[in-house]
Amino acid sequence: MIAVPRCGYPDQMSSSSGLTYAQSGVDIDAGDRLVDLIKPMVKRTHGPRVMGQHGAFAAMFRLDFDNKLFKRNYRDPVLVACTDGVGTKVKLAVELGIVDTVGIDCVAMNVNDMIVQGAEPLFFLDYLGLHAQDPEITASIIEGVAKGCELSDCALVGGECAEMPDIYEEGDFDIAGFAVGVVELARAVDPVRAQAGDVLLGLGASGVHSNGYSLVRKIISRRRMSLKKVQPAVDPDRPLGEVLLEPTRIYVRSVMSVLRRYRVKKVVSAMAHITGGGLPGNLPRVLPDNLDAVVNTKAWDVPPLFRFLQDKGNVAEDEMWRVFNMGIGYVMAVRPAFADSIAKQLEQRGEQVFRIGRLTKGRGRVKLKGVDA
Repeated sequence: MIAVPRCGYPDQMSSSSGLTYAQSGVDIDAGDRLVDLIKPMVKRTHGPRVMGQHGAFAAMFRLDFDNKLFKRNYRDPVLVACTDGVGTKVKLAVELGIVDTVGIDCVAMNVNDMIVQGAEPLFFLDYLGLHAQDPEITASIIEGVAKGCELSDCALVGGECAEMPDIYEEGDFDIAGFAVGVVELARAVDPVRAQAGDVLLGLGASGVHSNGYSLVRKIISRRRMSLKKVQPAVDPDRPLGEVLLEPTRIYVRSVMSVLRRYRVKKVVSAMAHITGGGLPGNLPRVLPDNLDAVVNTKAWDVPPLFRFLQDKGNVAEDEMWRVFNMGIGYVMAVRPAFADSIAKQLEQRGEQVFRIGRLTKGRGRVKLKGVDA
């Protein structure tokens, strides 16, 4: 059964009141129109493991165990699940009227977390809360979700679209997502295999991604900057708002291609998705207690957008590194003998790859060389 995003109908208005649900702010007909609009975009994300009909109450997904029809089989499969949202980046999307990219962000924030465990994403569900249903606008949002799922090789199997005019102001919305993946138990990435000397490869970010936007918006508000104006110091060709809405990069295909190449040798010892908290806040989450991550912040050029925000907001250097990714969206710790080969593989997949440091004996901390605290 394939569940698709629909509007929830928690309680109907009493017929004796003479009112209708539409008069209370919830348009059932618009919700039904939305289901028709999104059907082809949802279908694009489905492979042979998705079962059932469009519009069902719940979704079914086959793990393909011991079935030669499918490409992958698992001897000891472990399900991996996560959930995340986009945060206040949606406020910028609403302000600019550009809503077809935050769905990609929503998928990215989930699947980039999932692959840290070595798991391949299987399927995704979204939750969309909004003031009122405009089928075309909502379909545009979900188009972004579908695009993110395509980039992640996972199926969009369902979701919920909830009209709540008493909760959201006119034009506002929020989006969150839920992902499920699978990893062979013996292949799950476990930081206990990390060793001193392992090389840290940093994968370039596409921008701010989806963290730190409350600070971004505060800086823009205080400096009274126009999101529709080009800031040459950031990008001479695109307005500031478009730069800030650049979708979070999805690293699934690149990372999974490396993990699948080394099915016997476990050359990737740890990975981290660099989200809220930056490098100092996320690398410790995948370090054993006896190792430190020493990061050379001069190993890559911090994108000009971050320096622009720092200057306009008078933000301290250490605060920048605690809030933003500063140009590194994902980190892989790999065995030294394989670092060059893995970096080349990632570059062939379109990633910007930087040798940003090493693991050393320590106490589970991150040391940023070149940052004045």
